[in-house]
Amino acid sequence: MALGAAGLGMVLVPTVSATPASADPSPSSGVTIPLGDGYMGAGYLTDGDTFAPDSRHLDLTPERPSAIQATTLPGIDVSHYQGSINWSSVKSAGIKFAYIKATESTTYKDPNFNANYLNAYNAKVIRGAYHFARPNLSTGAAQATYFASHGGAWSRDNLTLPGMLDLEGGCYGKSAASMQSWILDFYNTYKAKTGRDVVIYTSASWWNSCTGGWSGMSARSPLFTAHWTSAASPTIPKGFPYWTFWQYTDSGSVGGISGAVDRDRFSGDASRLLALANNTP
Repeated sequence: MALGAAGLGMVLVPTVSATPASADPSPSSGVTIPLGDGYMGAGYLTDGDTFAPDSRHLDLTPERPSAIQATTLPGIDVSHYQGSINWSSVKSAGIKFAYIKATESTTYKDPNFNANYLNAYNAKVIRGAYHFARPNLSTGAAQATYFASHGGAWSRDNLTLPGMLDLEGGCYGKSAASMQSWILDFYNTYKAKTGRDVVIYTSASWWNSCTGGWSGMSARSPLFTAHWTSAASPTIPKGFPYWTFWQYTDSGSVGGISGAVDRDRFSGDASRLLALANNTP
């Protein structure tokens, strides 16, 4: 099945546009995203990737079958920005999985999370919850505890993926060593509470700058890499040998959702996605 326009409607794709190195923002400078406004990709452009903002265009050409499509599964990630979602239509459009925003810091829960999480489950879309990290506001342990108690829990029911930690939007004033400690604190607490390894979403720019290309999570956490491109494979952060999920555009179109939605891929077939959901070999 094609993962883009074919069978799923038209897709908005980003136009790649290199910018001078001097104009390329650095994650270390920090990105101001108001509490509650974070979502997967909110800090992607300003974290330093060489994509020109607001340069998207409508691509009405059906996506042709390719090797990457033959070995991956199509998915989406959503938050309250997508409004009311018809999850039965999403399922009918061929979407196999979804990550749904749950929380930020220790005080904010996405207002659409409960409806999205339940309705995706009822439509038999394999889904997981995600937490938008705010490393400057509280400890990793405190945020993992809040996440696990407000949507990030896990059960072996064929439809629930492990929770995900969304890391982007600047380095929050932390050194690479301090950021590594914060992430590990979140991971250890989340695993203690759920029994699962948290998935890590990030871009190569953010991870390489804010953790120093740390390899300490490669044996612990599946990688959800952000790289908005029409290339056959993404750029992944240093320290990770391969990607498990890939967010390849922020401007997809899927039945059941009004407006643009992030489009994702899973590196494997349906049996491997189910194995990840159920924590089985």
